[in-house]
Amino acid sequence: MAIDIDWNGVTNLLLQTVQTLQQALLHLMHGLGITHDIDGQPAWPFAARLSGEVLVIDRSVTRALAGALAYSLLALLSLAAALIWRRFRIPLLLLAIAIGALTPWPDIGLLSQPASASSFHVSPTAFSAQAINRGERVYSQFCLSCHGADGKGNTRIGLALAIAPPNLSSGLLWRRPDGDVLWSIRHGKGEMPAFAEQISVADSWALIDYMKANAAGVNIRETGLWQRPVAIPDMELNCAPSNAARIADWHGQRVRLIVAPADGAALPLEDPRFQSLLLNAGARPAAAAATDTGRIGAIQCNNAAAESLHALSIITAIADQRLAGAQLIADRDGWVRALKRPANTANTADAADAWSDEDMLCRPPSASDSKPAAGKDSAAQGLEKLIATMDAEPIRFIKGGFYH
Repeated sequence: MAIDIDWNGVTNLLLQTVQTLQQALLHLMHGLGITHDIDGQPAWPFAARLSGEVLVIDRSVTRALAGALAYSLLALLSLAAALIWRRFRIPLLLLAIAIGALTPWPDIGLLSQPASASSFHVSPTAFSAQAINRGERVYSQFCLSCHGADGKGNTRIGLALAIAPPNLSSGLLWRRPDGDVLWSIRHGKGEMPAFAEQISVADSWALIDYMKANAAGVNIRETGLWQRPVAIPDMELNCAPSNAARIADWHGQRVRLIVAPADGAALPLEDPRFQSLLLNAGARPAAAAATDTGRIGAIQCNNAAAESLHALSIITAIADQRLAGAQLIADRDGWVRALKRPANTANTADAADAWSDEDMLCRPPSASDSKPAAGKDSAAQGLEKLIATMDAEPIRFIKGGFYH
């Protein structure tokens, strides 16, 4: 009888195991003093690291690695049995050696990628609105003349280089680990010089956030969609009845960001399906939200920072002054999934039928052949259908060879 194996589940388990083991090894070496700090975090001491991209693409490699690990486990069990049973020690030791020697490991070249000392570094910025704005200033000062406003490098300086600058609006920033991008900024890559003396570590992380946000804006301007997931920018919350201080505190819940409509227009009401945040910078004074809190269902959380509005302007490619009335919806994992543009929100801010599949900006590759969420009416319309799609089709993408 054939055994039906869930190879997607096996791949997920292998990716999680490999990544966890590498991170554990790094922290162990750091704790033992074998590796040092660089740019404030433990340095990866090897020229290569394990990567899982091929496991996702080629199932035969997944099978080979899973089989090799199973053989290795059998060899370890034989070795352990040899230590316990003296009578069969020699045969068991020989069996363990034979299994280890004959284990068919896949080519290491398929499972490894070049690494930098900061490959496993984690950004401390949490893709915040503040960092995006800060990174924009750094980009304007050090990167704009070569990479251009759209990041494509089609500038006079960029085109004059022997090796063209990378296209920062492509998938480059999503494929490479953030730590490797940080290394390139600080230590140079190709024709790009090192900026460690001119750009601080904190500004370098902010620059990475801005480049991602700008690439998202360029993508949506050119195609109307995001080909890769974009996180909801983290920002401060002013929520009187809640202890939440930032959007990051809402992780695990759907989030709706609403830019306050033009003066005189009614504010949207709270929706129990979301944690809602009203952005009122540039459209209403901060106190305006407070005057509405007496209404039943009024939104209780707001943010009046101009930099929050500008961060949304960058990722949506909608000018700051034209954002009034726009709404963004993020899923439980923090990915922005849908955008209701200002022109489509007039007098329908709270109506479920104001939303449609056309408002979806980001969906997983399997979305075209996925099934409706269990328990949902496939004929459901508007916002309810959009929520069902988000919940049924969570975003998972590969960055640095591992799911994020």
